[in-house]
Amino acid sequence: MLRSKIEWLPVLNEEGKVIGKASRAQVHNGSKVLHPVVHLHVFNKKGELFVQKRATDKDIQPGKWDTSVGGHISFKETPQKALQREAKEELNIKTDDAKFLFSYIWESDVEKEFVYMFAITTDQDVVPDPKELAGGRWMSIAEIKTKLGKSFFTPNFEHEFQMLIKRIVFK
Repeated sequence: MLRSKIEWLPVLNEEGKVIGKASRAQVHNGSKVLHPVVHLHVFNKKGELFVQKRATDKDIQPGKWDTSVGGHISFKETPQKALQREAKEELNIKTDDAKFLFSYIWESDVEKEFVYMFAITTDQDVVPDPKELAGGRWMSIAEIKTKLGKSFFTPNFEHEFQMLIKRIVFK
């Protein structure tokens, strides 16, 4: 007998404490069930930020440019383990030196996420997995700023980028 594998995600309260679990389909159906995700901003030694192009078959914001790495935290998985897993899957990089910046709640028309935001500066080879992403590239902070507000990036990336530039000094 074959069973379909359901991806279970933690359901959180506003303080980030686990209060239950829900399927991936449930958290993306407009119910706005608060669930945790990790985001990693990957910088190179020149101060450029790697941005990923979301696959065109994604449920949310297909084909737009987004955070270097992003993904759900599975039920009973820590943010650090999810970060390691997602960074390996999406860009084939290690996150041993990643720094936790802060967490916040992001709400869109279809979902509500508790975001754990990290950053890393690395000289590792960044290789986007074509099964996970439609591509990616390094962008200077100045170039990113010229593309804001033009539907080039996801709304979540734009929101997060504004928080990021307030906390990090860029060249």
